[in-house]
Amino acid sequence: MATGTIIFLIIGAVGVGVLALALLGGELLHFGHPDVDGPVSLEVVAGFLGAFGFGAAIVNELVGGRTPVMVGAAAAGGALAAVPAAWLAARLSRAARNMRTDPTPTRDHLVGAIGLVVTPVPVDGYGEVRLRVAGQPVKLNARADRPIPIGAQVFVVEALSETSVHVETY
Repeated sequence: MATGTIIFLIIGAVGVGVLALALLGGELLHFGHPDVDGPVSLEVVAGFLGAFGFGAAIVNELVGGRTPVMVGAAAAGGALAAVPAAWLAARLSRAARNMRTDPTPTRDHLVGAIGLVVTPVPVDGYGEVRLRVAGQPVKLNARADRPIPIGAQVFVVEALSETSVHVETY
């Protein structure tokens, strides 16, 4: 294996290391002002270095890079691979950061939810109900004005806390 190939493989490995840093703490090592989404993020650097190093190593081995001219040609081939990879990394990382998500459900989302009693609800204590909140099943403690048996369908009248509700039969 040629010395140029080893150097290019090391550059590619550094790109993989930078990618690991980007995944573990990218916001801490963002180049430039943290509020500006510039073109030189850690993901872009990782994409460029990885594609450049590994692409140049492949080209160097294909051309038998033993002379400086061949190593330069390999570096040019690596740059041809690195520019689109860096552009793609910028687009993908920006899309992931700006992705719209649903808001986190709060106790206010519990009011009006319909569910089933899984543990009988006595008048003077707590039972358990299973509700669907934001499409997810949730099991909560429940109070009621009247006793409610297992399997009864209920709806939430009030959220007493994040883990308990006041219910009535549906």
